[in-house]
Amino acid sequence: MIQTPYLLFLGDAPDQLAAKVAQGIKDWRPENAVGQFRLPGCGADMGLTDMTLEEGLAAGAKTLVIGVANRGGVISDEWKVVLVKALQMGYDLAAGLHNLLRNEDELQAAAKVNGGTLHDVRVPTVAYPIANGQKRTGKRALAIGTDCSCGKMYTAMSMDAEMVKRGMKSDFRATGQTGILITGKGVPLDAVIADFMAGAVEYLTPDNDADHWDHIEGQGSLFHVSYSGVTMALIHGGQPDALILCHEPTRTHMRGLPHYKLPTLEQLRDTALPIAQVANPDCQVAGVSVNTKALDDAEAKVCLQKIEDRMGLPATDPFRFGATKLVDALLEI
Repeated sequence: MIQTPYLLFLGDAPDQLAAKVAQGIKDWRPENAVGQFRLPGCGADMGLTDMTLEEGLAAGAKTLVIGVANRGGVISDEWKVVLVKALQMGYDLAAGLHNLLRNEDELQAAAKVNGGTLHDVRVPTVAYPIANGQKRTGKRALAIGTDCSCGKMYTAMSMDAEMVKRGMKSDFRATGQTGILITGKGVPLDAVIADFMAGAVEYLTPDNDADHWDHIEGQGSLFHVSYSGVTMALIHGGQPDALILCHEPTRTHMRGLPHYKLPTLEQLRDTALPIAQVANPDCQVAGVSVNTKALDDAEAKVCLQKIEDRMGLPATDPFRFGATKLVDALLEI
């Protein structure tokens, strides 16, 4: 178990989106975040108290969590200085990077000498099966995006929270490091060997009661040439009954790929639905989740109304305005 509370390490994240792991913890488990530690030039700010490692310990922090999801999951030499010092002071470390803490000799040595624990969240702990595509009982909704980091996890968690509030049978199924750090369980899907990814999603979303909903956290995008493979595994392994289209309306290009334009919601719908219907012929597109963080209230409401009129689907920002519309749409399936 990862000890709480956390001091969130933002490092030298270039912008807010690069620190999405920390953002997710702050938004969904604020009681676990005592403060943030930033290096000079950091472009991200969670709105938490800036603390030194010493101040974090004094505030009760037990684990320094790397809250950055950088491209390639790299631990820089500058980061290592901070991480080694944290272990020497008595912190545990937790990270969801592809570059594992346990593979860094300096961190291993410091943890061994000082009794600290290294938590690599992005390491599969189960021998997942190869997918068999057999129909499972229960209902499943998959958040699927026009791009990476556009609100798929927030969408699934918001719908799960709304169903739980209504007393319905529901689970959020984490498939990435942030969701696992928030909930304590899930499948680090992009670290699973490719042949077993769809099987891992089947494992994550097993047979259930007929009126139970699994809300599957989306990853990547079918249109993102770097990460489309993990999206395909979620679509076929998840066998969703419903797709929730996720979109960030102010972006002009794919995250990290300035030479690729963002697809339209119509393109996403028309591409994803036939692929989903390979595994579940009854799958439907149920609604649109829009990340309106960059818009003020008036702009957000206008944007949502335009999307509803254009797409003929309920549209909302479920984190900002609630997930009622999306849950109601699922119940009509």
